[in-house]
Amino acid sequence: GSNVQFAVNPADGRLVVIEMNPRVSRSSALASKATGFPIAKIAAKLAVGYTLDELENDITGGATPASFEPSIDYVVTKIPRFAFEKFPGAEPVLTTAMKSVGEVMAIGRTFQESLQ
Repeated sequence: GSNVQFAVNPADGRLVVIEMNPRVSRSSALASKATGFPIAKIAAKLAVGYTLDELENDITGGATPASFEPSIDYVVTKIPRFAFEKFPGAEPVLTTAMKSVGEVMAIGRTFQESLQ
């Protein structure tokens, strides 16, 4: 499991990659929820020597191997939740420091729709 995180410049819409995690993370749990694919389970089995072709795909009831890539016709976006009003001393400016108090999962047919 891995994930890529990026930021969008609201002024010009430019996308910038800010982080890539080549490991199972909280974002991997979100991806598992969004797809139904057990990322942590598969990653653990890969770590002990199984190959994707040897593992059953839980989504298809074992009819295909875990290496089978399903067709997904939607985009899932993880959006941070900020609550600056709850912390009067906090500066409401985003920096590299983590300031979110949670996150929400959004689903849409396109990236733009998932952000609405």
